[in-house]
Amino acid sequence: MSDNPAEKLVTEFENGEDFCCDLPHAHHSDPAKLSQPETLTVEKAQRMSEFLGFLADTNRLRILSMLADKEMCVGDLAIALEMNESAVSHQLRTLRVIRLVSFRKQGRHVFYRLQDHHVLDFYKAIVEHLDEATA
Repeated sequence: MSDNPAEKLVTEFENGEDFCCDLPHAHHSDPAKLSQPETLTVEKAQRMSEFLGFLADTNRLRILSMLADKEMCVGDLAIALEMNESAVSHQLRTLRVIRLVSFRKQGRHVFYRLQDHHVLDFYKAIVEHLDEATA
C-alpha cells in the first residue's frame, strides 16, 4: 500500500471499500437547515472552461511569465521568447480578448502588461502550486 493519500484513496475505491461519511445529508434531514456551498451554474462553468482553454497554450503562458515581471513591447517579447513578432502579436491579441493583458502606445511601440493584479495573482498561484508538486 502506498503512503501517498491520493493513491491510497484510489486503491481503496478500486477495492470496493465503502466511502460513506456517516453524516446526515439533505435527503435525510430538513434541507432548510443545511447551508450548501454555491455550485457553479453550467453556463459559468462553460465560460470558465473556455477561459482556461485559452491559457492552455505554451506560448501564451510564456508571454504571461515575461509580463509578470514587467511591461514589454512586442519586439522585446519576440527576442526574449525566440519567436517572430507576428506570432507574438497573434498571441497577445488572444490574451487581450480574454482581458489578461492590456497595452499602451508610445510612438510606434506598443507596450503590453498584465491587465490587473488578479491575473498576476492567478499566475503566481499556478507557479507556486506547480513548484510545490515538484518539491
